[in-house]
Amino acid sequence: MKNFEHKVAVITGASGGLGRAFADQALSRNMRLVLGDVRNDALQATLAELKAQGAEAVALAGDVSKPEYVAALAELAQSAFGAAHLVFNNAGVGAGGLVWENTLKDWEWVINVNLWGVIHGVRTFTPMMLESAKQDPSYEGHIINVSSVAGLIAPHLLGAYNVTKHAVVALSESLYHDLA
Repeated sequence: MKNFEHKVAVITGASGGLGRAFADQALSRNMRLVLGDVRNDALQATLAELKAQGAEAVALAGDVSKPEYVAALAELAQSAFGAAHLVFNNAGVGAGGLVWENTLKDWEWVINVNLWGVIHGVRTFTPMMLESAKQDPSYEGHIINVSSVAGLIAPHLLGAYNVTKHAVVALSESLYHDLA
């Protein structure tokens, strides 16, 4: 994308870390912001701070591991601002320890947020973005699936996290090839 002005950025995990940094960068480019995070208090504080800086922004708290939440976030984006142009599938969690000692609950939590959250984002936003491109030949859009160095190497004591981040890299590369 060359022009970010008044385009729409959807950011999960928006109330802290990379998500907040993405929001700050999008605001500096005068983008409209659709913010999501599981932590409602932190999300509302982030929304208020960004609006105080002049952002056109809306927010919806929820869990990206739930497809209905990601669909609601997409509906909020569409109703508030129109088509999404940048989607940052950023929400992520981690559980450390030896892979055989992580509980089933640990594994499910990390996989549900880190992998299923990205899958839900891709499945929800890609068709919407493709439809926007059909309707407007000048439309440009990007989906950014946040992984980490753990998507390329496998550090010790981070088995569940490593598994999900490798999967996000594979999903992202598959999406790239499927769109090509």
